[in-house]
Amino acid sequence: MTSGRSNFLLLDSLLLVAVAAQCGRPPKLGEPLQGLTPEQLDRFERGRVVFERVFTPAEGLGPLFNADACAECHEDPLVGGTGDEIELHATRFETTLQSVLSANDPGGRARAAAPSEDLATACPICDLLLDQGGPVYQLQVTEALRKALGIDSEPVPAEASTARRTIPDLFGFGLLDAVPDSTLLALADPSDADGDGISGRVNHFADGRIGRFGRKALVPALDEFNAGAFQIEQGVTNFAAPDEGTVGGLPIPPGVDPLPEPELNEEDVRLASDFVRFLAPPHPLVMGNEARRGQEIFERIDCAACHVPKLRTGPSDVAALANRDVHAYTDLLLHDMGPDLADICFGDASPSEFRTEPLMGLRLSTVFLHDGRAKSIEEAIRLHGGEAAASRDAFLALAPRQRRALLAFLSGL
Repeated sequence: MTSGRSNFLLLDSLLLVAVAAQCGRPPKLGEPLQGLTPEQLDRFERGRVVFERVFTPAEGLGPLFNADACAECHEDPLVGGTGDEIELHATRFETTLQSVLSANDPGGRARAAAPSEDLATACPICDLLLDQGGPVYQLQVTEALRKALGIDSEPVPAEASTARRTIPDLFGFGLLDAVPDSTLLALADPSDADGDGISGRVNHFADGRIGRFGRKALVPALDEFNAGAFQIEQGVTNFAAPDEGTVGGLPIPPGVDPLPEPELNEEDVRLASDFVRFLAPPHPLVMGNEARRGQEIFERIDCAACHVPKLRTGPSDVAALANRDVHAYTDLLLHDMGPDLADICFGDASPSEFRTEPLMGLRLSTVFLHDGRAKSIEEAIRLHGGEAAASRDAFLALAPRQRRALLAFLSGL
């Protein structure tokens, strides 16, 4: 009886989505992209079930975790949205020649011969603390781990730099995934060749691929980001992340992780990823005259130099994702935001570099910037520095009426 009712509800949901698509209205928040096939719509709905699944320790949760379900964090105003949780990340940024040579020449032969003047030109390296539990340090533990080690969260190395991270919404991420690398490279200007003071650059994953997901744009692909999140955020191992990891670098005590790896099957991981992949981007509110003036001001004071209003996807195995414009207001590149916002390194990204945050769905947020320190859009703008300083100063120089217009535009995205 329960299975039959579930199937009925699934078919009913698919029918409503199909009718909405035929009527030509934009998808509502939380609905799938238009143009999906019946099979893709089915995977979207079944993926939502996995996304909302609450795990227990007997089902693979932990022993370290941040939440017991994807939807526990991505829940506001509905599944796939933002959340009020704050994550803890930590890395170590090493800038001396000695640290660089130590990492690449453990025997010290090159270090002994290196001239002291090379210290000024040494390339810094970012240690993600992978052998010490990093870079994400889980804030919750199962009762079994608490009893075994007497801890309430994963310990962070004393010498590490730490960072707080808020929860982004996931709407439209499948479209960001489908933007070609060539687009990002065309937008990049690492040496500021045009002299505009803005020098966006790509981050690179460990294997050299161009990153785009995460606040430091380290992860290259959405399916990897999602599969990794099961293990990192919930302690649920899977085909793409089969290792339970450590507790601050120490082995997990025997008996606290009862389920053998992998704890989630490949099909369920792919279904959850398809749910995220097929989520439609948030449709902006209809702009009045004030917001339209604000949009013009946004362009005029060069906010759009980093928050690029429109990207275009490339070819895709999903027709609904292929060759589409996405009004994401980002270039997915790293930009130096100045010392006041700096926290940790991440891959190629220095402590003060962050990926341009997509502004689509900005109206859904209640706190702003990567760590939630800003409580309003205006406060977030005022805290911009580095490459964004000129636009920030231009905003501060606006007449009150112009400033209100710009904020009205941003508040409708």
